[in-house]
Amino acid sequence: MSVAIVGLACTYPDAPDPGALWEAVVSQRRAFRRLPVERLDLAGRHSPDRAHSTRAALIEGWEFDRAAFGVPDPVHRVTDPAHWLALDTASRALADAGSPGGEGLDRDRVAVVVGDTLTGEVARASALRLRWPYVRRVLASALAELPEETTARLLAQAEAEYLRPLPETSGESLAGTVAARICTHFDLRGGGYTVNGGCASSLLAVITACRSLLDGSVDFALAGGVDLDLDPFEPAGLTKAGAPAGGRMRVYDIRSEGFWPGEGCGIVALARTADARAAGLRIHAEIAGWGVSCDGRDDVARPEADGRLLALRRAYAHARVSPAGVALFEGAGDDTVELTALTRLLSDAARLSDAARRAVTGSGAPGRAAAGPVRGAAIGSVSANIGHTRAAAGVAGLIKATLGIASGVLPPTTGCGSPHP
Repeated sequence: MSVAIVGLACTYPDAPDPGALWEAVVSQRRAFRRLPVERLDLAGRHSPDRAHSTRAALIEGWEFDRAAFGVPDPVHRVTDPAHWLALDTASRALADAGSPGGEGLDRDRVAVVVGDTLTGEVARASALRLRWPYVRRVLASALAELPEETTARLLAQAEAEYLRPLPETSGESLAGTVAARICTHFDLRGGGYTVNGGCASSLLAVITACRSLLDGSVDFALAGGVDLDLDPFEPAGLTKAGAPAGGRMRVYDIRSEGFWPGEGCGIVALARTADARAAGLRIHAEIAGWGVSCDGRDDVARPEADGRLLALRRAYAHARVSPAGVALFEGAGDDTVELTALTRLLSDAARLSDAARRAVTGSGAPGRAAAGPVRGAAIGSVSANIGHTRAAAGVAGLIKATLGIASGVLPPTTGCGSPHP
């Protein structure tokens, strides 16, 4: 039994919809640009945690139509923009699935699962506001030698300047998760919650939704991920980890040295394939299987080939498909780790296929069973077009692969001038 992808929607840098994302992939267009000072002011070089990455893939021109969604201004101002981006994208995914606004669906049987790292810019800004008493104590201590009246005047001025750009805390600040926001707006009652698995969040959300569909818990699901975390916290952490590319971002290239960040949201609408066909829904592609793993005792922030290989083996075993016959692999762009795991996976598949052929023919000579890996397959990563979008990264790759299947076109690989050996 498989799961059908019956709706697609996304908002990524220079790709406000799936069609634009596919056009960017086919034309190998890259959305990277210098970070504007409004998003990240790099002038504060006195900071011990300053960020050195100056380029990213950014969403430009998107505005949330709060009037169309009936969102009051006070709610809009204190809620993280990730909520509104995900809500808008989910709305378009429902429309693409033929159910605008959830029309025609049994809302008791519709689930929403969204990948989100729960670290939005507004949430962090709100936390800064609540830290003002600590900041005031530090300032008061530094100004202790000044006259009392002068200290009071400076503290009052500092308080006004410090709090001015930070959103005030209110009851709406406790808005819950992005998934709950979508469920509430469309009155969907099949369950709504967030999955936080770091960069794997959006694919884990899709897998979770698929499991709910196949075990009969729900009949329809929205799944994907959202990430808008490009305030100083994210670039500074990436810089400390040595993750940003020093020069041009390349994937699967012998000169690859890191990545540039991106942002965005992708949502897919899912239904059991048999149900989708019975309802006459357009099926973009089918999900036949999946695999999940972790690197165990290895570094939590640095993936290893063994853990990636375990997930791959589980996915193909679940789908009952040999990787030897796959024409396109869509990856995260982790270069050596992914390429090592994939090479081992295909080598194992070739050996198994050759052994099976010898068992049938009785021949000790290698047959054509190894032709799957030998004939070659494409590998690419949409992160080369839109940056590494973290909690929204996996679903971007899923949408790219889905569009390739739907169009029958094998997409070119962006960002690889000299392929890694």
